[in-house]
This record gives sequence, structure tokens and C-alpha cells, in this order.
Amino acid sequence: MLTTDGAPPREVVGPLVRGLAVLRRVAGAGGRRSAGDLVRDTGLARSTIDRVLSTLERLGHLRLEGRDAVLAPGLMELGNAYLAACGLPALLGPLADRLADELDESVSVAVPDGDRVRFVHQAARRRAMSVAFRVGDALPAECGAPGALFAAGWTPGDWKHWRRCRTADPDLLGFWALPPEAAPPDGRAAGGFQERAAAARRTGWSLDDQLIEPGLVAVALPVRDAAGRPVCAVSVVSHTSRHTAESLREAVLGALRETVARMEHALVRDARRAGAGVPPQAVAAERARTSKRELGPEFVESLARGLGVLTAFGEDRPQATLATLAQATGLPRATVRRSLITLAHLGYVTADDGLFRPAPRVLELGFAQVSAGLTVARIARPHLVSLVERIRDSASMAVLDGDDIRYVARVPTVRIMSVDITLGTRLPAYATSMGRVLLAGLPEEERARRLARARLEPLTRRTVTDPARLEAILAQVGRDGHALVDEELEEGLRSIAVPVRDRAGRVTAAVNVSMHASRRTARQAVESLLPALRDAAARIEADLHVAGRFVRLDTD
Repeated sequence: MLTTDGAPPREVVGPLVRGLAVLRRVAGAGGRRSAGDLVRDTGLARSTIDRVLSTLERLGHLRLEGRDAVLAPGLMELGNAYLAACGLPALLGPLADRLADELDESVSVAVPDGDRVRFVHQAARRRAMSVAFRVGDALPAECGAPGALFAAGWTPGDWKHWRRCRTADPDLLGFWALPPEAAPPDGRAAGGFQERAAAARRTGWSLDDQLIEPGLVAVALPVRDAAGRPVCAVSVVSHTSRHTAESLREAVLGALRETVARMEHALVRDARRAGAGVPPQAVAAERARTSKRELGPEFVESLARGLGVLTAFGEDRPQATLATLAQATGLPRATVRRSLITLAHLGYVTADDGLFRPAPRVLELGFAQVSAGLTVARIARPHLVSLVERIRDSASMAVLDGDDIRYVARVPTVRIMSVDITLGTRLPAYATSMGRVLLAGLPEEERARRLARARLEPLTRRTVTDPARLEAILAQVGRDGHALVDEELEEGLRSIAVPVRDRAGRVTAAVNVSMHASRRTARQAVESLLPALRDAAARIEADLHVAGRFVRLDTD
């Protein structure tokens, strides 16, 4: 069913409404918007905007850069709550990826979201002309193949709501992902869309013949649950340089049907959907109370509580009662009830027979904008900047690349005598602090193989080149959780590094602080720099764990 329109309920939480409006405006501007622009966008007072931004910054959902509010990776925990609760990316994503590999075409999974369809998984091919839609992006239902499949089951009220939405936004300006050079609207007009929906109802599949933009073609099938209801649609997407719409259908429909059958079987088999949830964590209330004590009036507690209710959903709590959510958040039932009323009114939560679920519209709160082009280095950089401001020495991030480390992020400090390293610089792993952290994080057999083939050359008179001694050092690094390299790479250069771990606990990167040896002794470096370095790494890890849950992050 489409979201119904109506006046705000009497119990709506005003600060939550205003905070969500600010997030939508920043997302609609591509993820960056000045406070002054937000005042004009929303009609809210500057003091209100400042308090909302202060609250969202404290929650890790955005950061303030000068006059601009910039969406931060921590914001993705809102979208993660929906994606984990619906279960589709985890359950069906691997099957979509396998189909993309089999066909060598892009494959998308989209869900119905009122008058639009919203992407929840993408398996794109790397080509000069490729699909650029992101998880969280929304398209008008009439644009593309999935919308006709969902509209095939619309009621007269649903069609009325769709027409009302198009009357309010005839130029589709509210759809940020829609290409500006949209295709001719003939097939997207009301009559054409209804005909395509009727055809989809008869045939069970739908075509997109350049409805989104010229050159883009797709064929889609619905994926139904045990009750026969379409929960999502899977599309195979190509370009007219490779296929016409009809030739694409002929080429891929058989494989697409086989994949959909496996997906439907997986949905039936997935017992988690009937799960009762997990024991309560009660973190939202404490998080809000602590922030309120520290920030005072600059922290909007009711906004934080409402967002806490939203993030209480997840893989082990895909749906919940009011009582369960109150336990999970540690908030009073009355507070949770008002938050749910507000979220339901805005379309972010649905309710059915006393059970609440997050809705796909949660993804409009900046998920696609934050994840666009997101890399490990981009996530790390703001934290490295803060680290350098704190310690007044250069900080870097590197990954293991063969027998070398490769620098992927760096924030230098301004000094007369400084370490000159640029992004992409490669250095031998065995003689660097970050390299030793990365080597120490490898499984023992792999580490032994790498050391056996490495050319351990003396770069300075202090460089450790004895394999047995180096192995002992790496074992100690693994136990200590940090590495200090003292003038082994270059005379006068001292550095200290710590690991950065992924969600599975694997060491995937390292961050370090480098300095001239005259600035601190080795002991002073450990005592004065290690706490700040570990704190920066922990903050990077926290963002990586949120951002990388449903989005693949590149290291470059």
C-alpha cells in the first residue's frame, strides 16, 4: 500500500520532524549544505538549525566543516537498520551477485516505496557506460521496469495517490537519482504506465526500454514471499550498445527466472523473519542522556531518542512491539510511542497489528549520498585531520600491496623539517611501522610465506634484516597491538602505527604517526602518541563498520 496523506497527528514529536527535515535537505543537496541554506530551505530559525546540527554531529550522522554540514558515514546506521531488518541484501544479494557474474550484466534489487521504487542492492559491472544507481536511490515508479511490476497490484487508492504525487511534482525534482537528461515521457505518462502495469500483470515480467534515460534497457521479475506478495523486484540492466530491450529479454529471462526461483525459496526458508528479537540493549537512552549532560541546550534529546528508536530495528529485530522497542532503547513507553507515531506519519515506519517495521523510505535520509564513492581513505581522512590537530605531527593510512605498503590517506603537518610522502607511495612493509602492523595481522602461514620471499635489505644501519628476529618482532607487534619503527626506514625518521580492523576483526589497514627522531624519544612517542592514535583508529573502525555493512568499500 502507498503511504496515505493526512494532517500530522496531535502527538507528533516536533524536534524529530525538524531533524529529519534537515537530514533530507542535506541529502537532497548531495550531502553538503550550509547552515544558512538550511534556514532558507526549511523555514526554521537559525538557532533551531544550529541545535539540530549540533545534535546530529554528536550522534555521528554529520560533521561540520566551516559553515557547511556534511553527511558522515555514521548516518548510514539509519539505513542499515532498514536493510538489516528487511533482510533482502543479506539473503538475496549473493544470488544477485552470482547472476551478474553469470550474465556479465548489472543486476539490481529494488523494493516498492509508495509512489517510487528504491534500490536495496546493486551488482554493477565495471564498464565505461555502467549503471550508476546506488543503494538507497529512488526512482519514480513509472520510470524503469520494477515499478510496473509493483503497480500491477495497486488498488484504485494507490493509483490516486500516485497521481496526486505527480501533480505535486510534475518535473520529478524530488527524485535526486533521476538523470537530468531523462528520456521522452511517453511511456511514463499515466496511460502508458497503466498499460505497462497491466502487461506486467499478464506476463509476470516488465521491460524498461530507455524509460530512465536514453541507452538504458532492463528486464525485471518480481520476487514473491510465501503468501504470493511481491517483496522486491530483480532487474538485469544493460546498454543499447549491447542489447535492445527485446534481445535482452530473450537473452536473460531464463537465467533471471531461475535466480528468482532460488530467491523465493530462500525467502520461504528464512525462519529469521518470524524471529522474536534479541535481548534489549538499552543504549539509545543512555547515549542521549550522556550527550545532553555534556552539550546542554545544544543537544536536542527528543531528536536523538527518535533516531534511537529507528536504529533499534535490525537483523535480529526485524519487527517489534512498542514494549519491545521500549526495552531495546531503554526509553519510556510514552516516548517510544510518540516517536513511532512521528516516524509512521513521515513514512519511515509501518505498523501492522501492533508490530512496527522500518520502511524503505529510511534510505532517503542520506544513505546513497554518503555511500557515493565512499572509500576507506575518505572515511579515514577526517579522523586523521583531527589526530594531526591534536598531536601536531603527520598521520597516514596504508594498506598491504604485495610485499609493500601503499599510502591511501595522509594528512601532513606544517613544519620546516617534515616527512615528504604522497598518496600512492609504496614502501617495503618489513621496514615500516604500518607494514609491521599489517604483516602481524596476517595468518601465520601467510606471514611466513611473505617473509620467506621478501628481500630484507638494510635501508639504514638500524634496519632489521634477520628473518627470525623480524618474525619475533611481528609476534610482539601482534601482542602489543602497535608497532614502533625507529630509524629503520630512514635515518632520523621514527613512526608508530596501530591496526584498523574490519567488521570481522581482520586487519585491513594501518594508521601511523611519523616524526623526526629529535622530537621525541621512542618511549615518549609511545606514551604521548599511542592513546591518541588508538582513539583515531577506533573512530575510523566505527565508521568503517557502519559504512561497510551493506556497501562494498574500496581501499583506494
